[in-house]
Amino acid sequence: MDINTLAIYEKANLAIDSSKNINSKISSLGQQKDADLKQAKQAAEDFEAFFISQVTETMFQGIETDGMFGGGNAEKIYRSMLIDQYGKSVAKSGGVGVSDQIMNSILEMQENKNNGVEHGKQH
Repeated sequence: MDINTLAIYEKANLAIDSSKNINSKISSLGQQKDADLKQAKQAAEDFEAFFISQVTETMFQGIETDGMFGGGNAEKIYRSMLIDQYGKSVAKSGGVGVSDQIMNSILEMQENKNNGVEHGKQH
């Protein structure tokens, strides 16, 4: 295997491990309401969509518009909306793994709150 294949394989394994970790934390929170979990998952996905949009926006900054048929305020508005939709679409289809990490952190904070631990300290 070449280096790129190994890197993809490692990323896939990390994503699988992260997903398993999230599922185990979700199942361990028996008292947690489904609505709260859905809100946490949605917040994590929204954050990932925003993150992807910001990364994509920097990619588009260097692209010049065609002077005769492009440019202007309308194109800036359209490009902004297009980039937002790219971010939402990528995040909804699995994203780049940011939402898994955010969801993991949210669940960990909730567990700590339920167990009386705040910032690593016992109450």
